[in-house]
Amino acid sequence: MKRYYIWILLGCVSLAACKKLDQQPESTASKEAVFGTENGLKLYTNSFYGMDFLPKNSTSQDAMSDYLAVRSVQDFIREGGFGANNSSGWTWRDLRNINYFIQNCNNPAVPVATRNSYIGIARYFRAYFYMEKVKRFGDVPWINKALDIDDPTLTAGRDKRELVMDSVLADLDFACANIQATNDASRTTITKWVAHAYKSRVCLFEGTFRKYHTELGLASSANKWLEASASAAEQIIKNGGYSINTAGGAGVSYRQVFTSNAPIANEVLQAAVADVNLGVLNEANWWWTSGTYGAKASFTRTFINTYLKLDGTPFTNDPAYKTMVFKDEVKNRDLRLKQTIRLGDYKRISNGQQIPAPPVFSYTFTGYQPIKWTLDDTYFDAGALNTNAVALFRYAEVLLNYAEAKAELGTLTDADWALTIGALRARGGITGGLSAKPTIADPYLMTNYFPGISDPTLLEIRRERGIELSLEGLRFADLLRWKRGPLMEQEWNGFYVPALNTPMDLNEDGILDVAFYQGTRPTPVSGVTYVDVSPRIGNAVNSQLLKNGTSGELIWMNEIPRKWNERNYYYPIPLNDLQRNPNLKQNPGWE
Repeated sequence: MKRYYIWILLGCVSLAACKKLDQQPESTASKEAVFGTENGLKLYTNSFYGMDFLPKNSTSQDAMSDYLAVRSVQDFIREGGFGANNSSGWTWRDLRNINYFIQNCNNPAVPVATRNSYIGIARYFRAYFYMEKVKRFGDVPWINKALDIDDPTLTAGRDKRELVMDSVLADLDFACANIQATNDASRTTITKWVAHAYKSRVCLFEGTFRKYHTELGLASSANKWLEASASAAEQIIKNGGYSINTAGGAGVSYRQVFTSNAPIANEVLQAAVADVNLGVLNEANWWWTSGTYGAKASFTRTFINTYLKLDGTPFTNDPAYKTMVFKDEVKNRDLRLKQTIRLGDYKRISNGQQIPAPPVFSYTFTGYQPIKWTLDDTYFDAGALNTNAVALFRYAEVLLNYAEAKAELGTLTDADWALTIGALRARGGITGGLSAKPTIADPYLMTNYFPGISDPTLLEIRRERGIELSLEGLRFADLLRWKRGPLMEQEWNGFYVPALNTPMDLNEDGILDVAFYQGTRPTPVSGVTYVDVSPRIGNAVNSQLLKNGTSGELIWMNEIPRKWNERNYYYPIPLNDLQRNPNLKQNPGWE
């Protein structure tokens, strides 16, 4: 683990040297030292791991998603709240560093296969850089060389999506074919299998984006990308040696992947690993438990309803689900639910003592408070102190990519289902529907999530993807590629409250936890948190209400409209960049 961070520090030294090389591109002793030895190539490519376009903390990225209620409505989905003047992301410095390496990695003192392995790593990062740009802006300029200050490309327009994405695929194909490393015990560096995993993610995104965004006129090429996604995932499934973590049983094995200090090696392909000695830690507890820091993000009830019952049937088949209270609705459900939110017998540790820990309403707006990334000891709550490894690529995602790509192609078999969705559900303790594809479309999923999809298999794969990969930073991209941006308008709803002024025991430990009231606060009961759900508090509109006035689902921030327009599938080009280069032209709807 420590090795990775030392490499990054050494890589930064290398990067500083490369900046000097940019000023003196002629052959120099420094350039020879970098490109003339394998160690020099290793040091240079290690600088790529700290680049700005890479995710810094995937434990909080899903704050922009449909299934989390957060502290405030994001400007991006508020009418008039976002525009070119406050857009960002049009930065290209990291690309020049990558291209400079690729251009100059040609010293014959290093064997060709070794050079190609490091070029493969560089091209992996270039593909990653461009995929982030395409997801955000659509068409972008394709640049495959280190530009000088007077290069006319700097004032050129954008290239078509097809050219850019074909170039991204070429980079990933090269990476998959040439990266020599197949295993890194620390799980911190790019290996051949990480490259295949990223290829499966990219190709699934592009294939489904082209299929569902018919306005692009690219639907005829969608299958090529879906086939590439399935093929990349299949390489890992057959040859990578990975498996789903099942250690400890269905009640704990899922969450272990997210709370373990060392990456769970059989499931995690790559992770951001903490190191106390180097001061490299993450802030998951701080972000997910603080009432003042982070987004105070909690799941919506609409999403929690998608978790299956243990027998594999939809929870929403029960006609009583709409008025079921929290303590009852979380029973007999997919065991990943208890490993994702506070419920039942969940406990935290304070000063060495285990303490029952129901949802805390100084944090949650909905009652569905996440625990997936947090450590149970309250010590970690007070800053960036977390020591758990943050998985960046998991075998579970590879299985989901494979299943979805094959389902979109119409080639998913019962054996494929058992290998992928069946295995993931079995890990969650589900007993039914593991060996064969479903035959009945769930009306709840169709009505609330995917009205244009009637294929039972595809619906269930999308259900599974939402549950298995929740809070891992992939949800917003899924909404974009499925063309389901309008889900961002979905009501932020919470658990059902049957009556005012009636304290509720959320975890059935015999201690009352929370009560909801309007007007005058009731006479306090020890240990109970009181939440005012009056329409107004003083002169201000109250953001936390009950759906039916004095009963019903908790509702959060309905008074601020959220609106998804077609233009929101892309961000606007930032105004300053557009003014510097009018040839870029603005994305439609953001003019």
